[in-house]
Amino acid sequence: MRVLGWLLLGLFLGVAGFAGYVRLAPQDAERWRLHGEMAEAGDLASAGGFRAVRDYAGSLDDVEAVILTSARTERLADWGHERLYVTRSALWGFPDYATVRLGDGRLEIFSRLRFGRSDLGVNQARVRGWLADLQL
Repeated sequence: MRVLGWLLLGLFLGVAGFAGYVRLAPQDAERWRLHGEMAEAGDLASAGGFRAVRDYAGSLDDVEAVILTSARTERLADWGHERLYVTRSALWGFPDYATVRLGDGRLEIFSRLRFGRSDLGVNQARVRGWLADLQL
């Protein structure tokens, strides 16, 4: 019985340590910047993220107003024509990073996970929701 108690304590401490790391790990905004030319208009889905590019005549502030209505979402960085947002999952606090770039009459949103290999379509659903709210 005593061994079971130690095993349960070890399991609890392992889970708590993992949860703490996921929530408190440093966030390097530069790592999530978009470099190079803007992608062509359209959508690109991957196991860990989703990229959408649309023609857009509005402002980045209008886009941010929509993005910040998402639960557990905040802006991490602002580089003028490009901004970075983090949205955390409700239970564990896993971060998903969305980089938003505006230029030459086009809007690019690239949202992806930080931990793991698959987001189970969460980033695609989130970005599609933002685009719907922007009527794009």
